[in-house]
Amino acid sequence: MPASTLNLAIEQGATFEQPLTWLVSGGGEPVDLTGYTARMQIRKKYTDTEPLVSLTDEDGIELGGTDGTINITISAERTAMLPVKALLYDLELVREDGHVRRFVMGSISVSAEVTK
Repeated sequence: MPASTLNLAIEQGATFEQPLTWLVSGGGEPVDLTGYTARMQIRKKYTDTEPLVSLTDEDGIELGGTDGTINITISAERTAMLPVKALLYDLELVREDGHVRRFVMGSISVSAEVTK
């Protein structure tokens, strides 16, 4: 199954929070994320060698086990360093056996912080 597309908006200098839930296709039941890890990167272009932001389930992504929830948080300090332009991201979920699922992807629009 291909990744879902979800375009995000991030406010520079503000804490960003995005809740997601992985549901079984057609059934609506949550997928059990117990034993999964997560990783997400934000880049200016797909070809950039270094991400602007890199998150994992140890830093910025919280997985909700049997509830199937995924909570993404980026601190205000990190969003303050993002350029005001269109960016790209994707979020991958990795099972214990190494199987990788690209869960969601899309663009990110960053709005400029005025109050500093």
